[in-house]
Amino acid sequence: MSGSDNIPCATPATTEAPEFDAPFRARLHDLFVWRRDIRRFKSDPLPAGFLDRLLDTACLAPSVGLSQPWRFVIVDDASRRQAVLENFSACNAEALSAYTGELAQSYATLKLAGLREAPCHLAVFADHATDVGHGLGRRTMPEMADYSVVTAIATMWLAARAEGIGMGWVSILDPAAIAATLDIPRDWRLIGYFCIGYPEIDDDRPELERAGWERRHSAADHIVRR
Repeated sequence: MSGSDNIPCATPATTEAPEFDAPFRARLHDLFVWRRDIRRFKSDPLPAGFLDRLLDTACLAPSVGLSQPWRFVIVDDASRRQAVLENFSACNAEALSAYTGELAQSYATLKLAGLREAPCHLAVFADHATDVGHGLGRRTMPEMADYSVVTAIATMWLAARAEGIGMGWVSILDPAAIAATLDIPRDWRLIGYFCIGYPEIDDDRPELERAGWERRHSAADHIVRR
């Protein structure tokens, strides 16, 4: 037997990629269209096992260097939820004070969080201290850890909508205060705080567009060619 005979051969792939046919692609496009940032929730509890399935799906997202830096904090404690709500209320009042005239009046009418009604609160962090992935891809762009977590959030958002469940991203918060409220490690950075539950209504238009705050622009408005 020659030396080369002792070299193990690569195992051929045995898994075939599924065919994503035209009807599937059309339904997938519908999912993109109907995914909404939800602020108005029913108080109905989530189905048993739903959150576990959702987080399993989120972890299928791509991550820089396969670092998987996402960290999910399920906020069940009533006192911590109340602290988050108070944080939002203070930050929202400060944000309102930055507007004047008609914009201030319009802002005051917007519902910007479903913290009281949503049955589930979920905080999502990026672990900047993780050794997983050995730092691959983060030397010149360390922010890729944060972007990786955002891909997990986007994946989770679509998966939730596919089961008729809504997510609302609450960004009017003080990240340092949230980190203290949730008692998380210093190297974790807050990426998003989410309300999760059944939406009161379904609509294919963003709520801020329906409220007249802003309109959705076409892709052509955001493309630059060089």
